[in-house]
Amino acid sequence: MEFTIENYIKQHNLVIKNFDHQEVKNAISLIKETIDKEKRVAVCGNGGSALAASHYITDWNKMVYSHTGLKFNGICLSDNIGLITAYSNDLSYSEVFSEQVKNLLHEDDLLITLSGSGNSENVVKATNVANEMKVNTLAICGYDGGKLKQVSKNSVWIRSNDMQLCEDAQTVFGHMVMKSLCRILISV
Repeated sequence: MEFTIENYIKQHNLVIKNFDHQEVKNAISLIKETIDKEKRVAVCGNGGSALAASHYITDWNKMVYSHTGLKFNGICLSDNIGLITAYSNDLSYSEVFSEQVKNLLHEDDLLITLSGSGNSENVVKATNVANEMKVNTLAICGYDGGKLKQVSKNSVWIRSNDMQLCEDAQTVFGHMVMKSLCRILISV
């Protein structure tokens, strides 16, 4: 389809409309259960998904506490460039998240991985390590879900083969989670 502003908005709205509401509700419940147990939520991704992951943690840490008084123990594994480049240099880029999972997460914590394609080796590896450690896993992925959807215990599948629309939908998901956790009313 040719790019026009109208076509982009039309496709964007279709992707959002096609969210599986039960998947989203299940994901929000999993995140809420994790914070209610005072466990940690870690998020990671690459490129635009890394920025969405960082956005999640910024919103969730700040807004949950400021609106509810509940502490949100969230970190973004994509944010520490020194640590990422150290693991990349000393081990490999495929290990940048799995090594942090081994060091920072415990049983019943939650690892949320974001990937447009669902095939980013480092998030798949982090998910496999988390599963072995009995850390809950949730994938937010597009395209056909890729390997990530297959190995994650839970997923929200963005039904699109367009990377930018997948990244838009990742942001929408993060905002839905924040509003739900904070019980913020929607205003127009």
